[in-house]
Amino acid sequence: MTIAAEQTLTTLHPPHADAGDVDVSHTLDERGETTHRQTILPARGATPIGPRRQIRGTAADDTFNVVGALVASLAVATLLFGWITPMTGAVGWAVVAYLGFVLIYALLIALRADRLEVADRVMTALLYSAGSILLAALVFVVVFTIWRGAPALFGGQWLIRFNFFVETMEFTGPLDPLSMGGISQAIVGTLIQIGIALAIAVPLGIATAVFMNEIGGRFARFVRTVSDAMTALPSIVAGLFIYSAVITLLTKERSGFAAALAITVMMLPIIIRASDVVLRLVPGNLREASYALGASRWRTVWTVVLPTSRSGLATAVILGTARGVGETSPVLLTSGVTAVMNTNPFSGPMISLPLQVFDFVKSPEPNMIARGFGAAATLIFLVLLLFVIARLIGGKGPGQLNARQRRARAAGSVADLHRITRQNEIRSAVATAVVAPVGIDAPVPADRPVVATGEDDTSEPLQTASDITEVIDPASLDSPKDLS
Repeated sequence: MTIAAEQTLTTLHPPHADAGDVDVSHTLDERGETTHRQTILPARGATPIGPRRQIRGTAADDTFNVVGALVASLAVATLLFGWITPMTGAVGWAVVAYLGFVLIYALLIALRADRLEVADRVMTALLYSAGSILLAALVFVVVFTIWRGAPALFGGQWLIRFNFFVETMEFTGPLDPLSMGGISQAIVGTLIQIGIALAIAVPLGIATAVFMNEIGGRFARFVRTVSDAMTALPSIVAGLFIYSAVITLLTKERSGFAAALAITVMMLPIIIRASDVVLRLVPGNLREASYALGASRWRTVWTVVLPTSRSGLATAVILGTARGVGETSPVLLTSGVTAVMNTNPFSGPMISLPLQVFDFVKSPEPNMIARGFGAAATLIFLVLLLFVIARLIGGKGPGQLNARQRRARAAGSVADLHRITRQNEIRSAVATAVVAPVGIDAPVPADRPVVATGEDDTSEPLQTASDITEVIDPASLDSPKDLS
């Protein structure tokens, strides 16, 4: 029994006007004879193009399924809670309506689709529901806080009460009207405390994350374990730690700096953990390329790793700020409550906005409660402002430039081009001009030939040394190494 190899040579002829492309195959069979096989491809435009798929938007069937399931679930929940069963309560009605919506929606999808598509649509509905519930909760908190604090924030005809933001509660009592007093001492105290905490926690947290990712080792694993455990540290424990370690042993008094240290203890593990996750996402080939170009480890971290993960590090700082700016119990233990303005963080009590809210709402007076909700609304807007600033500092992801950055990058490229061109012209002038060993002011005969360094080198005769100095301007050189 013999086994012969089959060899195929393919030639593609140019397309014809009346037919498609012809693919001719020449095949050698076991007997060595050549057989011809032709495959005719359809001409371009001969095959009709089907309807274009709609990638974006919602089909009519999907809209019918969602609306039908929603209406049916509301009707079923109303019948169960109002007519058929003795169940009552708005929360129970909402839960039953949601479960009925998911079930009815799955049944409607199953009428025209298979099991895989049903599971996909149901999971999509669950994810959209989770996002909607989260957004609704956030909107409810913000709207309810502003609504309850509107008497303190706005006066007649919805005009802003500026006294609430620029005055203190030093000469204002619980029975005084809302046109007197304010929370300026709490706003200033919050900014000072969170500023000190960020100045300590951000460099220390990012440096710790860089150490765990770039250095590694047993100690790095130990630090990672401790930082992960500290993320669940109760805030009251951090306040007691600063109270016993700083106030009792060192300062002997409550101060804003002690409160900032307690806030730092709460922010630090969040920043470390989030920065650690972000730095792990930096591709390893970027580090390898930097090492291949001769950069050191710390040069690679400073110029490659940190700029690449800048937006993620900004998110880590935002998460840490959100944890620290809303702390109340550490500030209560370490800073105390005051109604006067204190801008010195190292002496005397300094109140913050969360602690001011707590001090206001514990009063039974309606005006004090309104001031408390107004302070809470101010805290929300202050946190939002800090988030916007952090996002602007963090910028976009690596390689994503805004219009100003693109213009600056283009201007820098043009400046580099001019500088390199000028340096090349100077180096060319120095390379072509061979100066005889004469003084700077000594004339050089014009008919004197220039001594060439090589046998085949030819050059034009020199003029004077002063003419050469006009060509080579020492002030135009960036550094002595430009002449090399």
